[in-house]
Amino acid sequence: MFLISKQLRRLAPAAAATALAVVLTSCGGGSGTGKTAENGSDGDVVHLKAGGATLPLIAYNKWFEQFKKDNPTVDLQYQAVGSGEGLKMLQKGEIDFAASEIPLTDAEMQGFKVKPLHLPMLVGAIVPVYNLPGVTAELKFTGDVLAKIFLGRIKKWNDPLLAKTNAGVTLPAEDIVVFHRAGASGTSYVLSDYLSKVSPEWKKGAATVKWAGQAATGSEGVAAAVKSTPYALSYVEVNFAEQSKLSFGSVKNAAGKFVKAGLEAEGAAADAAQNMGDDMRASITNPSGANAYPICTFTWFIVPPPDEPKKAAIRHFLQWSMDKGVKLAGPLDYAMLPPAIIEAVKDKVDKLR
Repeated sequence: MFLISKQLRRLAPAAAATALAVVLTSCGGGSGTGKTAENGSDGDVVHLKAGGATLPLIAYNKWFEQFKKDNPTVDLQYQAVGSGEGLKMLQKGEIDFAASEIPLTDAEMQGFKVKPLHLPMLVGAIVPVYNLPGVTAELKFTGDVLAKIFLGRIKKWNDPLLAKTNAGVTLPAEDIVVFHRAGASGTSYVLSDYLSKVSPEWKKGAATVKWAGQAATGSEGVAAAVKSTPYALSYVEVNFAEQSKLSFGSVKNAAGKFVKAGLEAEGAAADAAQNMGDDMRASITNPSGANAYPICTFTWFIVPPPDEPKKAAIRHFLQWSMDKGVKLAGPLDYAMLPPAIIEAVKDKVDKLR
């Protein structure tokens, strides 16, 4: 189990993330009481607010679209502001639940009357993306090389360490234009978690590390920056890389094998966490599986026990997510949760009664 410290959460510079509000109406077991908006209801509509991660946004947009078609009386507003900002909103009581790749610490959970549930929804993968004119070969990266690039130690594309893992590829003698995520990003958190496990240099300064290069807002912002900038390199969730038609490389895993992110490789990483603790705050970076992609993560819904009338509505949405939602995620190239974890999540959701 890996728990984030407040220092590690501030790895990226503070910057305001662009809020993307997704509004959906649905129903499923939670009807309104017809009292006031203060208790989350308005006639027959229950109003829910959520916010946080951008990593699963491609899947969540599909979920929300379908959920609206399936159910008509829950109004759910989602702001894609990044994991760190979503957690702040949750702690302030501004939203009913958060989406995050950053789990709450034990100390942070003490700020709630009852410990929030950490419910894994999807498995995502963070990939090194690049824009390298004239190079068509798929590049290979080690954790040590990635750490040195994002620390600013490796500055040129033809650096000997990068060239060593890409024998036979003619790398240009150009500066690497590095981009990183602005704000308290779950994507940055996952990459840093991985680098802390494979790079002693990164681990030593993880709490205070200053990322090399320029900051970009959100996964979409990073992908757009790399796509429009020759000789750029950064990191995004694999679905954003594919959607933006960006090149992304394979990464050396704990078994010494260079593996490219994909459904099977992400599933192999998730399988390593099937015996995780009851609170489900588990890191799945750098797993031992021979075919596992090493920079994978769960993305959670973090849910404080709600009051009525919101309880029934939230429970219904979470049940729907584990049934129809996860099935919609596969065609979007998000790896399915292992069956044992899905059943564990369903059990926790049912106890919200």
